[in-house]
Amino acid sequence: MILIADGGSTKADWVLLDELGKEVIKTRTGGLNPAVFDAELMVNRIQDNVELVAYKEKITNVYFYGAGCGTEKPSLLLKSIFESFFTNAIVEVKEDTFAAAYAVTNKPGIVCILGTGSNSCYFDGKNIDVRIPSLGYILMDEASGNYFGKRLIRDYYYNRMPLKLSKKFEKNFDVKADTIKRNIYKESNPNTYLAHFAEFIFKNERNKYFDKVLEKGINVFFKTKILTYKEAQEVPIHFVGSIAYFSRNIIEKVAKKHNVKLGTIIRRPIDGLIAYHIEKLKKV
Repeated sequence: MILIADGGSTKADWVLLDELGKEVIKTRTGGLNPAVFDAELMVNRIQDNVELVAYKEKITNVYFYGAGCGTEKPSLLLKSIFESFFTNAIVEVKEDTFAAAYAVTNKPGIVCILGTGSNSCYFDGKNIDVRIPSLGYILMDEASGNYFGKRLIRDYYYNRMPLKLSKKFEKNFDVKADTIKRNIYKESNPNTYLAHFAEFIFKNERNKYFDKVLEKGINVFFKTKILTYKEAQEVPIHFVGSIAYFSRNIIEKVAKKHNVKLGTIIRRPIDGLIAYHIEKLKKV
């Protein structure tokens, strides 16, 4: 049996396939970003999933694609956790850009992730080229959930948010300064905490303010993470992630402005990953 997972900071989607490629279980755990979370938390999140526990000794291969796995130290940490839990499995850990690419295309393209965090890569049909490594939610992550969460908080405090929305924002979130500072500077998972504010944009009726916020952030992402690739005018630009999925109309507008060709936009890569690995099983 092979276990496939796509993991971010907020959640990880898991699918178990048998030797014929038939789906056995589909489940979810909390996020498993090794660049953000400590080992104990990640171990607990895996052990708390009863379905993974039930099948852990029957699994022969684990393929995990995750945020925070683009550098050696955190990816090795996560690999060691999986090897200790799935004791009979060969484990591969790759960064989430691989999952995004495998899920949307088998041809050359630029593949972008807009979820809790953000990233992009050039995919030549076989190999991934991440030319600008992501430095995470404090320094980068343009147009991500935490990027827009920070923007909303600042707009609220600087009185740049329309009054009607500001009142609604107060009702939806605890916006006391002490609460926000504690969650950002004292608690774990500040990137996930910030990203949850971005839900405010997509759970309310879209308006000029929300569109302006989205367009500005997405335009910055295009300039920093897409147009910096010399291939940007030659290949399709694909997007994966909830922020991308719910901002399709803004992405289309910005893409047209920069004269680039849009490709596929999907919310979650897990279904594409299943298809990719089923094809691999057929070739074994």
